[in-house]
Amino acid sequence: MKTTSGRLVIALGDPAGIGAEVTLKALALPPPPGREVVLVGCGRWLRDCHRRLQECSGVPLADPSAFALVDVPLEQPIRPGVSSPAAGAASFTWLTRAVELVLDGEADALVTAPIAKASWNAAGHAYPGQTERLAELCGSADAAMLFTAVAPGEGWRLNTLLATTHIPLAEVSRRLGPDLVSRRLDDLLSFCRRFTPRPHLVVAGLNPHAGEEGQLGREERDWLIPALERWRGLHPEVRLEGPVPPDTCWLDAAAAWRGDGPGPDGYLALYHDQGLIPVKLLAFDAAVNTTLGLPFLRTSPDHGTAFGIAGRGVARAASMAAAIRTAWELG
Repeated sequence: MKTTSGRLVIALGDPAGIGAEVTLKALALPPPPGREVVLVGCGRWLRDCHRRLQECSGVPLADPSAFALVDVPLEQPIRPGVSSPAAGAASFTWLTRAVELVLDGEADALVTAPIAKASWNAAGHAYPGQTERLAELCGSADAAMLFTAVAPGEGWRLNTLLATTHIPLAEVSRRLGPDLVSRRLDDLLSFCRRFTPRPHLVVAGLNPHAGEEGQLGREERDWLIPALERWRGLHPEVRLEGPVPPDTCWLDAAAAWRGDGPGPDGYLALYHDQGLIPVKLLAFDAAVNTTLGLPFLRTSPDHGTAFGIAGRGVARAASMAAAIRTAWELG
């Protein structure tokens, strides 16, 4: 395996979406000294996107020729904003090639622009999302999604890990259990220790009012509270709260985001929307999706392909810029 020094790979996402736009906007500022960026996508398509965006975007754009490019050409033309099997096939191939580069030691970390799951499925790639494909490519059976964002002002960091990811709500209670929650707490603790040796962690309840002592659901009483008590006994240095009623769980985070004192160091949400609703309400333009459990750091913006505005030059690039910055800082 080759050694690298600060090289970052960016997979450009669905070519019908805003991946190229937010990437070129986010890269308008040069990388830190000694750092390099490698783009994975179709060179001709990327140059065409740059030319069109120069005509309609009112913010600076990076010149794609300034970066190394792994050119994987599109097999047919793509229309901005139109989901298609061809676009899905391209973004799937670009992601796969980008992961191969990192696994081969050609780079230290990976940033992924948004993909469309429907386009992947139309191309014959039935994955719930990029996280699951990344786990497969890396041979990881337990990859997890964590969203991190740095608040303005005081610089408090909001960290929210999802116990379950892209599954229907009806399956959540069947997937959850003491072993999974304990593993996710281990993941959250490891990540938060990057910033503090004794983190304060909070676990959301599953049911309204965290079950109301079994009146509104028995999961908390039957296994979640005992699992948290066991984990707390193994980690006496950690302040662990929970299960906290989900409707009040992130109130301290909202106060910390406003600058009203420090908040907890990490939250464990038990299902996708439980964690993503507060994260996106507080930090939509700043939050970064970080995959844990891989042999390298992967980040991505917390938004999708935005087909409705693709090609118009109006997409905000703050989350993509945060994803790149986080990869530099933590990779």
